[in-house]
Amino acid sequence: MTEREYNECVNLYADNVYRFILKNLRHEEDARDVVQGAFEKMWVSRAQVAHERSKSYLFTVAYRQMIDHIRKNKRISLKEEFKDDANGSVAPRHDTRRILNEALSKLNEQQRSLVMLKDYEGYSYEEIGKITGLNESQVKVYLHRARLQLREYIVKVENVI
Repeated sequence: MTEREYNECVNLYADNVYRFILKNLRHEEDARDVVQGAFEKMWVSRAQVAHERSKSYLFTVAYRQMIDHIRKNKRISLKEEFKDDANGSVAPRHDTRRILNEALSKLNEQQRSLVMLKDYEGYSYEEIGKITGLNESQVKVYLHRARLQLREYIVKVENVI
């Protein structure tokens, strides 16, 4: 990969990778660090990375660095979220985005990543398998279970959209 191709890759994929990592980590600074680390790793390995495979390579590296970050910081857990009424204002009862984010937060890291890669980023099962290190049938099964969990949460009486 040439320097020009690398810069093109940054322009094309930086936002997608950042969105994917941010949705999983839910912390902007950590997401930026993971994405920056992924691009740095791609820069160092640019001679071995074919331009056609740069998107897949980038998402794979970012996903693995995100998992490493989660494992490293698992012992430290700071609570930055507050209940809706903690700040004195009451949000609308049926806020679709809030309900979807809550439903996603109920999934484990692997399920959330699979849902994000398939439904938000549009990757195929095969590509997701390469990124996550799972085989295609595992991806399908885990994704199916995650979607069932999402549906179960979203259709609860108090969360009906």
